[in-house]
Amino acid sequence: MAILTPTPTPTPTEILSAWRADVERRLRGHRRLAESALVQVSDADFFRAPDAASNSLALIVRHLSGNMRSRFTDFLTTDGEKSDRNRDGEFASGPENREELMAAWKDAWELCIGAIHPLAPEDLGRIVRISGEPHSVAGAITRHLAHVAYHVGQVAFIARHFAGSEWKTLSIPPGGSEAYSEAIRRKHEGAD
Repeated sequence: MAILTPTPTPTPTEILSAWRADVERRLRGHRRLAESALVQVSDADFFRAPDAASNSLALIVRHLSGNMRSRFTDFLTTDGEKSDRNRDGEFASGPENREELMAAWKDAWELCIGAIHPLAPEDLGRIVRISGEPHSVAGAITRHLAHVAYHVGQVAFIARHFAGSEWKTLSIPPGGSEAYSEAIRRKHEGAD
């Protein structure tokens, strides 16, 4: 029988550091997933909606970029819904080209991660507002992570639709689950 040694209680700084690293890793993973999907579609498909009730990839990119710019500019000190944001305009076709939209996307992701990275333990419980509604800093970030995941799923679905038979999978390839799980188990053996 193995004897377990007690794990020391982590400090608030250690907890924040682990949480922040996980949030940043997940955000970067969502960004990579979306970008890996977006590169698989033509410019025409980037701007085309699958049907009249759906958004194009361009509109989703514009919306997420606008959302992140609004939420994370002066994150701790101003309302996350900035007065100069035009959310409805994010869902209207505009004159931008793909390069301009992707540049705004890149800037928004850097702003987002840049606002999260320097947070101190005492910041997590602070209150920030989004459209006047109070959220803890941790809650606002969790809300953002869920919002990003929702839209990145849309990006992957729409891009896969347009890529058709040329689609390159973004995750475990069909029939590869067992090999993937075994590789993960081997990687983490003895990690506890």
